[in-house]
Amino acid sequence: MPSAYNTAVAPASDDAVSGSHVGGLRAVPRSVWALGLVSMFMDLSSEMVHSLLPVFLVSVLGASALSVGLIEGTAEAATSITKIFSGTLSDYLGRRKFLIGLGYALAAATKPLFPLAASVSWVLVARFVDRIGKGIRGAPRDALVGDLAPAALRGTCYGVRQSLDTVGAFAGPLAASALMAVTHDDFRLVFWVAVIPAFVAVGVLMFGVKEPAATSSAGEPRPPIRAVEMRALGTAYWSVVVIGTILTVARFSEAFLLLRAQDLGLSIPFVPLVLVVMNVVYAVTAYPAGRLSDRMDRRLVLAAGSLVLIGADLLLALAASPFGVFLGVALWGLHMGLTQGLLAALVADTAPASLRGTAFGMLNLAGGVATLAASVLAGWLWTTYGAAATFYAGAGFSAATFVGLLAVRAQPHPPSPPAVR
Repeated sequence: MPSAYNTAVAPASDDAVSGSHVGGLRAVPRSVWALGLVSMFMDLSSEMVHSLLPVFLVSVLGASALSVGLIEGTAEAATSITKIFSGTLSDYLGRRKFLIGLGYALAAATKPLFPLAASVSWVLVARFVDRIGKGIRGAPRDALVGDLAPAALRGTCYGVRQSLDTVGAFAGPLAASALMAVTHDDFRLVFWVAVIPAFVAVGVLMFGVKEPAATSSAGEPRPPIRAVEMRALGTAYWSVVVIGTILTVARFSEAFLLLRAQDLGLSIPFVPLVLVVMNVVYAVTAYPAGRLSDRMDRRLVLAAGSLVLIGADLLLALAASPFGVFLGVALWGLHMGLTQGLLAALVADTAPASLRGTAFGMLNLAGGVATLAASVLAGWLWTTYGAAATFYAGAGFSAATFVGLLAVRAQPHPPSPPAVR
């Protein structure tokens, strides 16, 4: 008997090519592939910067681990808070591509701020504005994938986009590591090179993504968030939000993975390889995890992901050398592959199609608050009690996620809910 979380909530759009009942990559709509390529190029740019940014902050600008946590937490919270408004606005407009394009364009335009940064405050501003761009595009993009995806292949489509996104996420640190080696640790030159793929991403979005027709609820004037819509999202959806929030607390900023590697003696040019290992595993596992979740209860795959994160945190806490860090980071990447695309698929499964942008926005709002709290807590634990304490705390929250997943009962959602007016 299929899980209620796998129940289709809306028919696939016209852009979802015929043959939606045929599994595999051929049935994935072209625009989903294009959105994946957009994510890939932007992540290539972003990770060239972010894989070096914590070390740049600590070794060049003199920041503390707590400062890194505050910067990362504030930036990610800004992303998530912005997503609630952009997601709801995309539901109101019935069009999502404009907001997606605005978000990617803003992120591309702010990339030059990183090589120009002369102090920690510059980096905070650059990171904040860059993440605002991510927030503007994130929920509408995730909702657009749900609009485009055939219902029977929703997990597959999210897995494809996530895998392409992650290709950029490991190619970026790999490029950063190579450039740091050949430029003798010239952080700012690497940051300038990172500007190029960001603008390529904007071009692919403009010419490669075709948006389906506007939803029937488009253009109806209403407040961004209404109580009637929160109720209409249903208990199955809100259980996904609760689980996703706890999981976010367990998975604090990846900046601490980079600092852990440096803390155990890994030289600066090789620090970005930490994210290469993580994202290679992530990219390889995201699509199979999505396919698997189309065939079984998605919550079971998520539960496996939370167990893997416990193992990753314990390895990182106990590591005595960079090799131990790389093992822990590989498990961290496996956890990401087993959870991130599936959370998005669960939201698309359980939320009404007319509120899909709002649903992704609410999930990310909760996640943003959790990320801010988790990153600040991680920085404080690191500064006060040492690096191991940060990862032990992560393991504890991961265990809570696992218990929560076992406790939540699937509740069916009507397959064709009426639009909220």
